[in-house]
Amino acid sequence: MTKNILCYGDSLTWGWIPVVAGSPTYRYPHEQRWTGVMAQELGEGYHIIEEGLSARTTSVDDPNDPRLNGANHLPMLLASHLPLDLVILMLGTNDTKSYFNRSPYEIANGMAKLVGQVLTSAYGVGTPYPAPKVLVVAPPPLARMPHPWFQGMFDGGHAKSQQLAGLYAALADFMKVDFLNAGDHLTTDGVDGLHFTAENNAALGRAIAAKVGGILT
Repeated sequence: MTKNILCYGDSLTWGWIPVVAGSPTYRYPHEQRWTGVMAQELGEGYHIIEEGLSARTTSVDDPNDPRLNGANHLPMLLASHLPLDLVILMLGTNDTKSYFNRSPYEIANGMAKLVGQVLTSAYGVGTPYPAPKVLVVAPPPLARMPHPWFQGMFDGGHAKSQQLAGLYAALADFMKVDFLNAGDHLTTDGVDGLHFTAENNAALGRAIAAKVGGILT
């Protein structure tokens, strides 16, 4: 039976191609995004559902765009895509933006809210499907950003991003879900200091595929 995996994230999941100017930019083709690499690694028997939205947060409203609060949309997407065997959550980078003033723990608590939404998503709308398993992925720490607008946007975010992996690991242990630290497998080598190169995507796709294989087999 085919295993259905929902990948819920931000621009790192959407496939943002880093450029020195920051934006605008384009999207890596499917086979170069980490989700596509993961699909290739897992092979037949797995259906990968991509739900990446650039600038998405865990659970905080962005004053410039009402579409970006991840906790507002995840319950609907879970119900829409059931049955699901696994939900992969990789968010938190955008929560480190200066104008949110979130502490690392508050960011992790935003991730905890998403995990709770998945774990309580059983039955959806008029169905008997059980809640899926959860894999929390900590995004890698931010790197040096050459563009001054990105620098201001993420002022103070570098230090916060370095603490997310430890807090997410503690969260996963507390809520009894799986965890992977993307920073163990790659860095944000993109020229903007924020996004992935094609090589970064490939490394992450392989690492998550290996983790998923252990979770679902």
